[in-house]
Amino acid sequence: MRFVIKQKIFTFGDDFTIKDENGNEHFRIKGKVFALGDKLRMYTMDGVELFYIEQKLFRFLPEYTIYDAGQSVATVKKEFTFFKPKFNITSTIGDFTIEGNFWGMEFSILKSGIPVAQVSKQWFSWSDTYCVDVADNEDYAFMLSLVIVIDQVIHDNNRNNG
Repeated sequence: MRFVIKQKIFTFGDDFTIKDENGNEHFRIKGKVFALGDKLRMYTMDGVELFYIEQKLFRFLPEYTIYDAGQSVATVKKEFTFFKPKFNITSTIGDFTIEGNFWGMEFSILKSGIPVAQVSKQWFSWSDTYCVDVADNEDYAFMLSLVIVIDQVIHDNNRNNG
């Protein structure tokens, strides 16, 4: 299934809406304002919390934990690389790798070496916007939470450092 993740422009914190390719809203992401490190929550359109994403502080390389109902379900760690961003994810539903291109605009999410999602960031838009194709047999919300982590690490870092 194809999703479009779009960051809201005029908000405090990182807020996103996630729609399918037909424009139907599926999920919302709300970032906590004035927090040490990134703290985001993913909700259904009915307001049910699906995941809580928290940045681990004081790490040499970025590291995030994804929680479901207060239980850690995944750890996302950015790997040390020179040219292409890479992440390793250990989770309760499998081991994943995220590999990006040189510009950090295209990513593949691999589960045990098999592609399960493709991510493309739009080059020219007012806000961070991603097109995400997720395999039908995967957990859509979990895959989309991984894309939010990519945004926090790659693109928010670029904004904050530049």
